[in-house]
Amino acid sequence: MKKTNSIDLYLDELFPNPKCELNYNNDYELLIAIVLSAQSTDKRVNTVTPIIFNRYNSLKALKKASIEDLENIIRPVGSFRRKASYIKDIAIILDEEYNGVVPMDRDLLIKLPGVGRKTANVFLSEFYNIPAIAVDTHVERVSKRLKLSSRNDDVLKIEKKLEKYFSKDVWAKRHLQLVLFGRYFCKAIKPECRDCKLKDICIEKNKRVS
Repeated sequence: MKKTNSIDLYLDELFPNPKCELNYNNDYELLIAIVLSAQSTDKRVNTVTPIIFNRYNSLKALKKASIEDLENIIRPVGSFRRKASYIKDIAIILDEEYNGVVPMDRDLLIKLPGVGRKTANVFLSEFYNIPAIAVDTHVERVSKRLKLSSRNDDVLKIEKKLEKYFSKDVWAKRHLQLVLFGRYFCKAIKPECRDCKLKDICIEKNKRVS
């Protein structure tokens, strides 16, 4: 059995119907939630986004929010000063330049404040179902441990290699599965290696499993 086949099968076994764990109701809420999730957790982001979007229930309202209020709301997610500025600027740009609609174009997305390639890929994959693989810390860790990429690869190289390993029609699904696998099983600290069906191809197997 090829390595990629065993990975495909195991990911499908663990997460047959993977779902994004960020809560959102529309396109801009998802985009802002992804921006807030940088260097934070989805669980923590989900505690602050309802406050933001209930208090400011449209882009027009959000773009008029005070930076100080946004900072106070999102303080738990970290980097709150920078992220508060991103939120306000994103709301202004989307409302005034894109008629309140988040663009489907990656090149346009990454021009928005706080939006990099990873954020753009997550958004496009989740909201518009456009095939994309976003490489966050979980995906990077899993990819290197399972030898889907090399130790010294940067996130763009990892993304391109994963695109070659997996069929394009399942990129969105595989991205979510790799995130969840890294988040709950192949963790940075104390990964659950003993019962993992991929341990034989993992570079960590001799370190983690006695």
